[in-house]
Amino acid sequence: MNIRKLILQGEGTTLDFKKTITNNEKIAKSLVAFANNKGGQLLIGVADDGSIKGVKSEDEERYMITKSAHQFCKPAIEPEFEEIYVDDKLVLVVKIAESDTKPHYALDENKKWWVYYRVNDKSILASKIIVDVIKKSSKSEANLITYTEQEKKLFEHLSQEGRITLKQFSKLTRSSYRQAQKILVSLIISGVIKPNTSEKEEFFTTV
Repeated sequence: MNIRKLILQGEGTTLDFKKTITNNEKIAKSLVAFANNKGGQLLIGVADDGSIKGVKSEDEERYMITKSAHQFCKPAIEPEFEEIYVDDKLVLVVKIAESDTKPHYALDENKKWWVYYRVNDKSILASKIIVDVIKKSSKSEANLITYTEQEKKLFEHLSQEGRITLKQFSKLTRSSYRQAQKILVSLIISGVIKPNTSEKEEFFTTV
């Protein structure tokens, strides 16, 4: 593994830098987000700016991560570890495979379990729609799209406005939130539309 080349890619959907591990809840969030998405790697001993700081106590970091994966993730996650030295500094690589038992939940500081997934370089709290997508996409059943008047209105709106929220879609089609959500989930899994998260709201755009 060319660790420098990997670091140059920067943090993203499948890569996260951690200078050190200090909190079981925070690391569980990252592990769960990777497992619920396409998998990924944590580089321990690398700062957010990509500078290599090295791991001070490899055994302690490994113990913390394993504890997070087993006790703070539900179902438990099995990380793989690799040690790489760069200029006498140790970087601990933690590999998380995409899970086939999605969704995984992470325990927070208030002892509540939440689903997280990866968006760009952030581990984001999953909305009900995303949890549904994660659940259904982990099943290998085929997802057939039936284009009804509701889908037609959705795509007309997207071609004009570029984006839509669940609330807007529900109002546009005079559907219940549940029915509107079901349609959006089906289209996300089929790769026709994609979810986007801003600080204010979740919205959907064409791929």
